[in-house]
Amino acid sequence: MARAGRVALIVATALASVGFLSLAAWQVQRLGWKQDLIARVEQRLRAEPVVLPPAPSWASLGKDDEYRRIRLQGRFERRETLVQATTELGGGFWVLAPLRLDDGSAVLVNRGFVPPEQRAPERHAAPEGLVQLTGLVRLTEPGGGPLRANAPAEGRWYSRDVAGITTSMGVAGTVAPFFVDESADPAQPQRWPRPGLTVVHFNNNHAVYAATWLALAAMAAAAAGFLVREERRRPSP
Repeated sequence: MARAGRVALIVATALASVGFLSLAAWQVQRLGWKQDLIARVEQRLRAEPVVLPPAPSWASLGKDDEYRRIRLQGRFERRETLVQATTELGGGFWVLAPLRLDDGSAVLVNRGFVPPEQRAPERHAAPEGLVQLTGLVRLTEPGGGPLRANAPAEGRWYSRDVAGITTSMGVAGTVAPFFVDESADPAQPQRWPRPGLTVVHFNNNHAVYAATWLALAAMAAAAAGFLVREERRRPSP
């Protein structure tokens, strides 16, 4: 290889090392962000439930409000939608029903999980009259599941798409753009639907990614150092 080519290889290897270091630093920043996110969500899960904000403020609720514990009061409408689900209890369905609040607005509530043999409405009828419940604010899940699009016309749902589900059910009036996962009921631990199965999990592999990029940076730096030493040992032309 000509000297110009060898120099170019040294420069490219050194630049690769710098690039890997930059990626490692970025992953360290992501690690800090993810740890802060997890801490904030865990704080929300431990906090006492608060009253659901009034309907005019619903549009401003976002990721900073997800998994916030809230209290609701209203009456369940006599309609529901089943969304395919897989939980620690196996495969089955989430039961989603609109809860009509005192001001006439509605919130879609995930009442919990039912196995296939409990999917018939009469097996898990919502309570009649005024109900009070607590739950977690969840953001809508439009579109469907991986490789499976929701099919409203056929009654097949793979994700909890608030707008799609409430439109399909014909829920009238102001409807919250989020849904609520109902919390477990200690008084009825075995009831169907079974609430309280929300899985709060965040992938946090940033430390592994950072270590990988650092290792690659070290390898590239070592290769650059080796090439520099070899170049210096070559006799001058």
